Formats: sequence, C-alpha cells, structure tokens
Amino acid sequence: MAVGEYVSVSAQRDTEEALLKKEKHELATLPDQELRELALLYEKKGLSTATASQVAAELTAHDAFTAHAEVEHGLNSLELTNPWHAAYASGLAFLCGAIIPLIAIIVPPISIRIPATFASVIIALMITGSLSAYAGGAKKRKAMLRVVVGGLIAMLVTYGIGKLFGVVGI
Repeated sequence: MAVGEYVSVSAQRDTEEALLKKEKHELATLPDQELRELALLYEKKGLSTATASQVAAELTAHDAFTAHAEVEHGLNSLELTNPWHAAYASGLAFLCGAIIPLIAIIVPPISIRIPATFASVIIALMITGSLSAYAGGAKKRKAMLRVVVGGLIAMLVTYGIGKLFGVVGI
C-alpha cells in the first residue's frame, strides 16, 4: 500500500515539477505574453480589465514565478506533494486498518473465520470512514458509506476471484 502511494504521489509530483519548469521557461522567454495571460486569468476570476492588469503587473514585479504557479496551476513551489509523507501515512493507515481483520482471522475457530473476517473488515471500514470524515471535516455518514461500499465491493471481487480459482478458505 505504501509503495503504491509513493509511486502515485511521485508521479503527481513529477507533473507538478514539469509544470513549474515549463512556467519558468515561459516567463524567461515570453514575459509579455505571460503578463497578459496572468491578467486574463484575474479577469476570469471577476476583476475588471484595469484591476486585473494592475494586479498582474504588481505580482509580476514582486515574484512572477510564484504568481503564475499559484494562479495558473494552483501550486506553491515550496509546498509540492511529498511522496514520502504519503507513503508513511498509507503504510501506517494500512497497518492500523489491518489489526482488526488480522485478529478476526487468527482468534475465531476455523469454521467462522471467513464470516468473522468479513464482519471485522466492515467494522474497520466504518471506523476508517468515520476517522477520514472527522479529519477532513466531511459528513460522517457519507464518508463511511463510501468507504464501506468501496471496501465491500473490493472484498467481494477478491473473494469471487479466489472462489473462481479454488483458493478460498483457510
């Protein structure tokens, strides 16, 4: 899980870095065109043409690169996504989320391990959904439902594939 998150976020960071590199090049080679572009972006945000031109000129004089990175790409060049942070968070979340199902697969008698594991995974998914809603300030019910339904689908597909190939059971 952590490696997948690292790879995914690394690709995102590569894209962010490429956009910033392109922006630096455009600012160095086409400064007038970039100034007009920045002004147009501020006009699209609701500023009058005169105000947008003044804002673009002042921001360009102060720090053209930062202004363009923020307005054009929504990026802060000092705060790019960090694949290591994502990997650590994913690894820790996976470890914590796996404890309940792990106990459910080890403790009960063999005859009820699979149903106990399914039930424990649903409980773990409910906790995960609830915690993610709390952390993100979202509605708890909606987040829990999304996480539980997604997890259930993944579990059922995995179980189905195992059943298809005759590798279900303990």
